[in-house]
Amino acid sequence: MEAMDVRVLQIHPNDNVLVALQDLKVGESVTFGGRTYVLVEDVAAKHKFFTDDLPAGSAVMMYGVLVGRTLHDVRAGQWMNTANVAHAAEPYAYRPYRYRWEAPDVSRFKNRSFMGYHRNDGRVGTANYWLFIPTVFCENRNLDVIREAMHRELGYAVTDKYRAKTHMLRELYERGQNVASADLTVKESVVPVDRLFKQVDGIKFLNHQGGCGGIRQDAAILGKLLAAYADHPNVAGVTVLSLGCQNLQVRDFLDDLYALNPKFDKPLLIFEQQRSQSEEQLITDAIRQTFVGLIEADKCVRSPAPLSKLTLGVKCGGSDGFSGISANPAVGHCADLLVALGGTVLLAEFPELCGAEQNLIDRTIDAQAAHKFIRLMKGYSEAAERVGSGFHMNPSPGNIRDGLITDAIKSNGAAKKGGTSPVVDVLDYTERATKPGLNLVCTPGNDVEATTGKAASGATLILFTTGLGTPTGNPVCPVIKVATNSVLAERMADIIDIDCGPVIDGKRTIQQMGEEILEYCIRAASGEVVPKAVQLNQDDFIPWKRGVSL
Repeated sequence: MEAMDVRVLQIHPNDNVLVALQDLKVGESVTFGGRTYVLVEDVAAKHKFFTDDLPAGSAVMMYGVLVGRTLHDVRAGQWMNTANVAHAAEPYAYRPYRYRWEAPDVSRFKNRSFMGYHRNDGRVGTANYWLFIPTVFCENRNLDVIREAMHRELGYAVTDKYRAKTHMLRELYERGQNVASADLTVKESVVPVDRLFKQVDGIKFLNHQGGCGGIRQDAAILGKLLAAYADHPNVAGVTVLSLGCQNLQVRDFLDDLYALNPKFDKPLLIFEQQRSQSEEQLITDAIRQTFVGLIEADKCVRSPAPLSKLTLGVKCGGSDGFSGISANPAVGHCADLLVALGGTVLLAEFPELCGAEQNLIDRTIDAQAAHKFIRLMKGYSEAAERVGSGFHMNPSPGNIRDGLITDAIKSNGAAKKGGTSPVVDVLDYTERATKPGLNLVCTPGNDVEATTGKAASGATLILFTTGLGTPTGNPVCPVIKVATNSVLAERMADIIDIDCGPVIDGKRTIQQMGEEILEYCIRAASGEVVPKAVQLNQDDFIPWKRGVSL
């Protein structure tokens, strides 16, 4: 039997392109599936080449589905790129549910637990944060003042190494020495202040640019988003700062909060600047009362919880041509394991489900949820098209440069993060997941807007795959970075937690890698390991205004 060339991969038997796992040069021969292909031009790793001569307008198949059409005649062995292929995807429609899922073997995890923070409503957090919320952007400066004071004094500030480097530059400049090429190595690591409250993992601040000045619908959605964060299981208590005259009134926020959770019982401190005697009084009172609240929050300790209490968000950003064949399917297997254990998984980024819709619709158990997905997808797509954009414009220059040349290619690879389990529910932006299993959540593909939305829907951990590297994090939900390739994992080790490069190298199967990812999630949920984004205080938060954001 003729051996397959390990330098290439066919994702699905119906595909008419092969993925280069290594750089391939013009004139090289590649043998795969009983055929030999001679490359007619260079094909870089992560990119694809055609397996057949195709006339203009021909379907380009990948992941077993339509991902594009040829713009002109192409030859077998030719590099597939934006000059010869344009985005295309099959139409989709509701079909009665007949999906049959074969759950993975979870015997390895059946009796496992994680050490979490149990809340009175039965949910379990993977962290214990105190949260500061401004109802309007006018309070951002006050939040910054409070952050500077409390982070540094209570032991939550990031290492001072960059402050030390800046101090070194100042001293050199004051002595008249050259600063352009000075060695800024910090010889002794700066010892951080010990954390006063050992059971409080952080004090987080949701600075944003909303709450007033925009349309009232934006303020209304912001209120629901902030309420979802206040009610998040990773949050122990909340301090709210309001100006007083903004569109998003404190009363509106409270209405949203108690509509979401009528039994909300966490400490909730509210300060309104236009009713205070001075800025100093406002900030002093906020710090004093929050400090008292932190004393109580510190009494909550981690205790065992079943893995069914985990809610896992899955996200990709800075994707490359390996995302859909290493990190995303490995995360997808982890997602399947968690679903089989009774946990909850959130798959979002609707612009990055373009071309994968039919598969997801066919997997949706409830007809009403399936129709909701269709309505949200079509409404979102039409809104983009009305302003001269569209889902087909979702791939970024970095995506295209690394092999994701159409949105359908990017989307079908991105959908792999959700695994193969049935879809139990479809959620609009800020709606909370209440059903165990795989949930679809309507968010943009934008990294921060998507992670912001996942946390609002209840994610207590987020697995974030990346092929190009991105530092994205979240204020209340630990974000775990999963690299698609080992080159990235080694080069950006300061932001990457898990390396899926061994899948590309053939040293791990997707299933083995998925199990390793779940093991890491258990440790992160228990506080045994701190993801890099959390260590760096990478607290990214961008509310979606429901405008056209891809």
